[in-house]
Amino acid sequence: MGLSFLTQELALDLGTANTIIFQNDQIVLDEPSIVAIENASGKCMALGSKAKMMHERTSPGLKTVRPLRDGVIADFNAAEMMIKGFIKQVNSKRHSLFNPNLKIVVGIPSGSTEVEIRAVRDSTEHAGGREVYLIFEPMASALGIGLDVEAPKGNMVVDIGGGTTEIAVISLGGIVVQDSIRTAGDVFTKDIQEYLRQQYNIKVGEITAEKIKIAVGAVIQDLDEEPEPYEVKGPNLITAHPVNAVVGYQEIAQCLDKTIVKIENAIIQALEQTPPELYSDIVENGIYLAGGGALLRGLDKRLTEKVNIPFHVAEDPLRAVARGTCIALKNTANYSFLMR
Repeated sequence: MGLSFLTQELALDLGTANTIIFQNDQIVLDEPSIVAIENASGKCMALGSKAKMMHERTSPGLKTVRPLRDGVIADFNAAEMMIKGFIKQVNSKRHSLFNPNLKIVVGIPSGSTEVEIRAVRDSTEHAGGREVYLIFEPMASALGIGLDVEAPKGNMVVDIGGGTTEIAVISLGGIVVQDSIRTAGDVFTKDIQEYLRQQYNIKVGEITAEKIKIAVGAVIQDLDEEPEPYEVKGPNLITAHPVNAVVGYQEIAQCLDKTIVKIENAIIQALEQTPPELYSDIVENGIYLAGGGALLRGLDKRLTEKVNIPFHVAEDPLRAVARGTCIALKNTANYSFLMR
């Protein structure tokens, strides 16, 4: 290990919406998963928040690409460009004569196919990763939440990300029951766009719909702490005149209802498949919510009432997977569930 200073260890949460990189137990990068590419040359012009500011505002010579769709790599070149660019940003703070050997742990959706898994591994290796380990996201979430994944008892995690909702029952360092559904944050955003189109005849982009989701996103009709209604400005679909609408959290709860029902059904299905001993552990410990979707107001309350098992929102749910990959990075020799 004499050359350990030449090895750089990174934990990477490659999300549909955001990419987070941990190094030495610290977040060194937290950026939107998006790249701006020049059409003529195919060159990367901007990454992360800079590219997000250009999203849906580009000229014909430039396009913005979200390399991940539904939790998996949809555009291989853009993904490689993005991972490379982010690692370069992290390394620009280092002053070293040598390019370090990169040891990286990356989180992937539990429903990934062989082809999708290979795409993540190849992109990370092309971006400079020497030792690449992969971890299923629900396992990473459980580690990040602080659960003992190797204990002989059942823990259940529901991780609602941008592209997928990951549901898993974990015991003895393995995933016993898992489901990965493509109903998550991106679908909530589309629901809001569709609702405004139908209800108010207003056309809004992805970024505005996301702002509404953060400001007044809720899944129940009566909240103890009510957020201020959100004022939306946009063009009328018929006249193209500018119009304003004030949207309250109850409307959002109504427009997200059908999508939340899909997540509820998937959770109930996973519980039906859970062996009885593990099921009783879950009833005792409750079910943990992680991912950006866990921040929807009233979600834990609604799910607790629906499933009759207490739901707990993880501390800092947005970063649970990233923290878990960081813990896995320190234990690559001990954790048998990591994939090379």
